[in-house]
Amino acid sequence: MTKITTYLLVISSLFFGFVSAQTKMLHGTVVTNQNVENIHVTNISLHKSTITNHQGNFSIPVRLKDTLEFSSVQHQTQTVLISQKIYSNAYVVVPLETVIQELNEVVVGNILTGNIKWDVLSEKNEPMTALKAGIPSFQGKPLTMPQRYLKDAGDLNPRLGGSLGGLGASVRLIPVINAITGRTKKMKHYVNLEQRELLLDYLTTAVSKTFFQKQAIPKNKEREFLIYLSEQTDFLDRCSAKNDVEIYEYMREKFQIYSRNANLPTN
Repeated sequence: MTKITTYLLVISSLFFGFVSAQTKMLHGTVVTNQNVENIHVTNISLHKSTITNHQGNFSIPVRLKDTLEFSSVQHQTQTVLISQKIYSNAYVVVPLETVIQELNEVVVGNILTGNIKWDVLSEKNEPMTALKAGIPSFQGKPLTMPQRYLKDAGDLNPRLGGSLGGLGASVRLIPVINAITGRTKKMKHYVNLEQRELLLDYLTTAVSKTFFQKQAIPKNKEREFLIYLSEQTDFLDRCSAKNDVEIYEYMREKFQIYSRNANLPTN
């Protein structure tokens, strides 16, 4: 082996070692049937960490062959090796499995006295809640801003005595005014728009990448197709609270119609 060949081999090794050590920002999405927010994402190799946002998205620096760890109380810990494909794409979708908590059978025999401090200290098997203590409290899912506006438009005003126009019955005056002026209808429209936008954002980040890889559609038409989907009358019914397989099938059905209208080839 000549000296020139030896030098070339050394230079090549140094170059490939330098490339493999390059750090780039990896973007990704966590998919689960539980809450996707605040899931811990740790690059064990680089000792870097972050958490997912309310849509399950995250960004973290990685190198080729680094190991990522995904963990939360609700999910089984998942590790992902940064392969050449993931490193080149700079994007990854990570499905997480829910942790099934098996509890031993317990007998609850404590009697609530009405003294909150004493009842909390004496409760051994389950944490004390306002509901268990008999305190009236809201137990449902928090409303979004448009949903609160809609509730304000029709349900939060007290029943007023008297009558309108001699009807001889108590009415909710403010909801009647809102109905006449169209405010209630407008609030319903805002809630509908919010639901469509949230679902469209999920399709964009979690489902569409896989879908578009298998469809003959120009890059500049991808966003147009997603907006077309969100405007369909059955969009919410077919995609809201559905799994990715059902959403993918819906997208495939609508793409057949969209591609014909846009004169695109279909698979």
